Amino acid sequence: MSELFESAAGLSSAMSKGARSAAELMQFTLQRIAAVNPAVNAIVSLREPEVLLSAARAADQQPVDQRGPLFGLPIAIKDLANAKGFATSHGSPIFAGKIAKKDDLMVARIRAAGAIVIGKTNTPEMGLGSHTFNPVFGATRNPYDISRSAGGSSGGAAAALATGMLAIADGSDMMGSLRNPAAWNNVYGFRPTWGCVPSEPEGDVFLHQLSTSGPMARSPEDVLMLLRVMAGPDPRMPNSRAAQDLPHKLKGDLRGKRFAWLGDWGGALPFESGLLDASQKALDVLRTLGAQVDELAPPIERERLWQSWTTLRSWAVAGGDIGLYENPVMRAQMKPALIWEIERGLALSALEVHRASVIRSEWFAACQALFDRYDALLMPSTQVWPFPVEDVHPTNINGVTMDTYHRWMEVVIPAGLIGLPVLNLPAGFGANGLPLGLQLIGPKGADAKLLSMGQAWHQEINWPGQRPPALE
Repeated sequence: MSELFESAAGLSSAMSKGARSAAELMQFTLQRIAAVNPAVNAIVSLREPEVLLSAARAADQQPVDQRGPLFGLPIAIKDLANAKGFATSHGSPIFAGKIAKKDDLMVARIRAAGAIVIGKTNTPEMGLGSHTFNPVFGATRNPYDISRSAGGSSGGAAAALATGMLAIADGSDMMGSLRNPAAWNNVYGFRPTWGCVPSEPEGDVFLHQLSTSGPMARSPEDVLMLLRVMAGPDPRMPNSRAAQDLPHKLKGDLRGKRFAWLGDWGGALPFESGLLDASQKALDVLRTLGAQVDELAPPIERERLWQSWTTLRSWAVAGGDIGLYENPVMRAQMKPALIWEIERGLALSALEVHRASVIRSEWFAACQALFDRYDALLMPSTQVWPFPVEDVHPTNINGVTMDTYHRWMEVVIPAGLIGLPVLNLPAGFGANGLPLGLQLIGPKGADAKLLSMGQAWHQEINWPGQRPPALE
């Protein structure tokens, strides 16, 4: 490969036309993984090189007119999703070594589009917490400082993108899991409108609307390319929705766009030193590109949002994992955070859940009123810089004690609570040399518009290209 960080769109186009071979890209990918993955531990359960090279050579034999939009691109699937023939560990000893017998819907779509699954990307145990460490594979380290966390739960995916081991990656987001690690690894992570990328048709398919899968990449155009494959309704999922006018190309322009900056929620959210100052510099760049950025007072009380979020989250986690909890052998292998979430969910009354959803409804209405005036909302993607990899989670932010294992991630819940699309914009670096991001939050169904605005930002200031990690 002549370039280390080529775009996924460019690579796939060249291979689809026969100008490059999938085998050549696979060989490069394997060499890159061998060179940098030992330091960051982003990709796990990697298939044997000879098997992957054979799959790439077989792909090269496909007729050019039968090659899909992701033709020949190596991809590692987040280790919360099933990819046939690979272990789906969920980062948990309960599932370690359990080989998936079939692809999840999202993975099946990715394979059908021509991508080659090479392994999995590391994730926190059961996907809980924005720090990718687990007792099965260990911790994923931040390529900008390997003594620090890569974030999570899509931390393996983000670190693999940042280091050039992958050109595209899938992730998932309940509480910032596509946004937090993207910010900490200087890449783009996109949480689509809820229902745009359908989940698996298993268990309850009506009630729980907090989590979604989505794409990650080093540019919005590459994010779009993967989203076009992942998105689309599934008749088995009653709340899945058609992708809203996803174009093949993005033509972004920030001139005349109006953004509302919610920042630290009127001083209610604590931030580590330097993050808000660095965020303001990114806002100034938006203004130089012709956008208007207004600072707004909080549209709703912070604690009411937190109450709604924690109630609905614990209810969802308990509903999804109650079977594991009720098995004493499995419960003994669970991380404390998961047990806490389940037990909290089990203690909730139906009326408490209802009241939480009423708050969620009020917040949705308030947001819609904001979108009558603004094209998008802006918030920081994280409240802290990447922290020491040995820590479980931050317990204090600027003298404010975190009362739960996930309170330090509170900045991501306004969008996630009501299923809005969000794009993490790589927003530069602090004085400490660590990356940060901004959440670009749009109205329901505005996925293409957000990506177009993100592309305009990317064309002006390509942080992933400008400042890749110095990891060799």
